Amino acid sequence: MWTGSRWTVKVLASLALMSTFTAVMVRADEHSHKYANEEEVIVWANTVGPLHNRQETYEYFQLPYCKGDGQVAHRHETLGEALLGMELVNSGIRIQFGQSEESKPICSARLLNAQQVKTFHYAVSHDYWFQYFIDDLPVWGLVGEKDKETGAISLFTHQNFELTYNGDQIISAKVKPGKPVQIEVTDTQLRVEFTYSVDWKETSDDFKSRFERYLDLGFFENKVHWFSILNALMMVLFLTGFVSAMWIRYLRRDFARYDKEAGLNDFDHDLGDDYGWKQIHGDVFRPPANPMTFAAFVGTGHQLAWTSFFVILYTIFGQEWTERASILTATIFIYAFMSMISGYSSASQYAQYGGRDWVRAMFLTAAFWPGSVVLVTCLNNSIAIYYTSSRAIPFGTMVAVLVIWFFIVLPLTFVGTILGKNWAGKADFPCRVHPIPRPIPEKIWYAEPIVVIALGGILPFASIFIEIYFLFTSFWSYRVYYVYGFGLLVFCIVMLVSASVTIVSTYFVINTEDYRWHWMSMATCGSTAAYVYMYAVYYFMQKTKMYGLFQTSFYFGNTALACMAIFLMLGSVGYFAANKFIMRIYRNVKLD
Repeated sequence: MWTGSRWTVKVLASLALMSTFTAVMVRADEHSHKYANEEEVIVWANTVGPLHNRQETYEYFQLPYCKGDGQVAHRHETLGEALLGMELVNSGIRIQFGQSEESKPICSARLLNAQQVKTFHYAVSHDYWFQYFIDDLPVWGLVGEKDKETGAISLFTHQNFELTYNGDQIISAKVKPGKPVQIEVTDTQLRVEFTYSVDWKETSDDFKSRFERYLDLGFFENKVHWFSILNALMMVLFLTGFVSAMWIRYLRRDFARYDKEAGLNDFDHDLGDDYGWKQIHGDVFRPPANPMTFAAFVGTGHQLAWTSFFVILYTIFGQEWTERASILTATIFIYAFMSMISGYSSASQYAQYGGRDWVRAMFLTAAFWPGSVVLVTCLNNSIAIYYTSSRAIPFGTMVAVLVIWFFIVLPLTFVGTILGKNWAGKADFPCRVHPIPRPIPEKIWYAEPIVVIALGGILPFASIFIEIYFLFTSFWSYRVYYVYGFGLLVFCIVMLVSASVTIVSTYFVINTEDYRWHWMSMATCGSTAAYVYMYAVYYFMQKTKMYGLFQTSFYFGNTALACMAIFLMLGSVGYFAANKFIMRIYRNVKLD
């Protein structure tokens, strides 16, 4: 239960993070990681939850564990930790640096009542596990065990901590639960004694390498991963070669034909074979349908693309996967500071096509993505509150995020809008727009925009398919994704693939004298998001053992947000490439 005082502390702690952007760049650790002999090492209890539902977590002491004596009752979370539902509470297990201990009671023997026995019975039968943090090192253990043959439920009442150290620093930490005590759901009371032991061993391992044991090198750095990268690179070479060939062969042929037609007299011109993309020069720069929404999509997509790029770089150079929730915290602030890009891109796009209501366009751009996130988060948060889960975002954290949006995102979007409207808002189209729209001729079925859009997402999806699998396995399972160099390479590859595919698709569509290329160019590679979501459904059903409303809503809700981000990023990159392509070819053709 969150009290008002804890909300206040969380608000102040979260606001302190946004005082300067560099505050995100420092380590989130409160300690120096150095201990004197026999100095207390705090065992922070985080959460408990079902093993197969990673996001379904609860406060550690929602299970009726006993709590030992401890000087610090609660460790205040960072913004990212609060959003991820991390509840760091002193477990009361007393460990002294370098001092091994035999079996010691965490607290005096405890008499569990019928309800507490049922709670433990339910937890063990559903494969609940707990998580501790010791000197920022995560350790895990099961609450109990279930006999596969008899179905008997046993509660682990002992925890053996195995710690290694080098000098005055802790290198590794493990916990091995033991001493199972059989429990029955019909027990009216049960006396148990929760105990622990500590085994310290000296090691020569370096402090900097202490997180390497959490990495699954064989999983992330196998031949399949390398082959997928090579395959994606070959796809980029093929597509760029195809675009170059199209430019050299087909466009040169078009230019030569149009130049020849330009030299004909009126009678011969009327008898000429007049067709192709030149015929729509008076309509190709006609504003897209819903220009304000389109501009907001383009601006948001550019912002998310640059945010992703800088987050990956930040993680590569900072190795932030070793710090709790630091990637999420950094992502929030990097996104906020990229708001100027979205404002600039959206305003310039909107102004070029004659948009006048720039204030409304600015608010739409600033609020579209945060509003989508809030919508999904509120749904998930309502379910988390119903389940009394630690994933329920506290009110103070919501206020902190709202303050970030109001004092960082909105002002920077405003600045970007002013710059974009005034510096890049002037239309510089090579062709005048005719007052009456040209009728779009009938075409063969595979030349329809909807078909082009559906097919356009296949190649970008193929280029990221393997990496999507690794990301899903990391996020929805218990592997640490650390190969951000691979991630950066795949990110660049999919951007190049998207640009190439969109250019080819746009040429194909305008050559059928269809000038509706704006939304088509965005949706062509944006449709990759639909393939990713279909893969997510397959992954949920075939690769996981998730169950229940809580985990299902988190899985499909957050995946939908990720797919929306993919649509906006790839769509905005595709539109950018198509726009450059359209501007170039119409500048190079002779018009009447």
